Amino acid sequence: PRREEVDVLFEETKEAVVVREGSDSNGDKSCAEDGGRHIKQGLDTLTFASRLNSMRARSDLWVGASLDSPSSLMLRMAQATGITHAFLNYPQHTEGFSKETVKGWLADAGLAPGAICLRYPERFRRGALTSPVEDERRAAIELTVEGCEWAKALNAPEIVIWPQFDGYDYALQTDYDAAWSAQVASLREVATRCGAHGIRVGLEFKPTDEKARYSFVPSTAAALRLVEAAGPPHRLGLVLDIGHLLAAGENPAQSIALAAAASRLFGVQLNDGPSRLGAEDGLMVGSVHGLAALEVAYWMRRVGYEGTVYFDTFPWNEDPVREAEYNVRRFKGLWEKARRLEEAGLAELLRSHDAMAVMETIEKLEMS
Repeated sequence: PRREEVDVLFEETKEAVVVREGSDSNGDKSCAEDGGRHIKQGLDTLTFASRLNSMRARSDLWVGASLDSPSSLMLRMAQATGITHAFLNYPQHTEGFSKETVKGWLADAGLAPGAICLRYPERFRRGALTSPVEDERRAAIELTVEGCEWAKALNAPEIVIWPQFDGYDYALQTDYDAAWSAQVASLREVATRCGAHGIRVGLEFKPTDEKARYSFVPSTAAALRLVEAAGPPHRLGLVLDIGHLLAAGENPAQSIALAAAASRLFGVQLNDGPSRLGAEDGLMVGSVHGLAALEVAYWMRRVGYEGTVYFDTFPWNEDPVREAEYNVRRFKGLWEKARRLEEAGLAELLRSHDAMAVMETIEKLEMS
């Protein structure tokens, strides 16, 4: 399209039509086959959470009780306007405390439970769900199922598994077939047993980490293949972390679309960074990849994403409360901008693969 044709599209917007094949029991929606119409998605379908451990930063700005306690972290995070949910690391945030005690902390802070996030202890250094030692693998499975029991007790809908130790560092170090088979079998058991508690399981892959330079699940495609082999969509899906996707060399919006098309998109964790190999900077949302962040918001609307948006950021030098509040505002702004782009006819432009027309549409929108 020429510039004048873009102007016409912008001014004479047609009403978007919702076209969906149907939803599964989780509310996950697949993309319309024509790829051209967008769900009228409002912010009222979303809730927001931030990384609890980030609340330890800049303790000089905190006047409450010691931030060594998860209860104090919750109280501090609750000060951030717009943050309504807390994601708890298991077992680190619950160790030594009863379920009723932790429920009381959440109530005192006025926060709802978002999820239980598995953080496998160092004893699983050789691998958790893929350990070559059967007893270690069994212990990892049992720890994961305990996390589901905590999620049920706290009324959280899911657990999130980050397989930090499930990988390797060197060529000729591991048997890939055995590791894959172990991970499929482990996740299948976890999904089945957690499903009995009414808890779904989200896999948060990361392509590389200092604990495992090469992950057994290095990409969204590999993660989808894994969950499809291990369990049905209503029990087992993906939680996509933007920093992890950037580290994998992926376009985050495309990864979101891919997972949603398979009815496996359980969650999105937002952050940003320069995406150097092996780095996950956890910077403020959209602070580096602004256009990519806008596209993420656009595709979250397009696939009908509902639920909690989690800010997985690392404000080492910033006030973590202000940083969390900024992330909420920034994402809401991106969400609204994506809505305006839909009304400006972006779907038609995407079908034409015309990057220049898209950039001119965004330019006109920003000037209006």
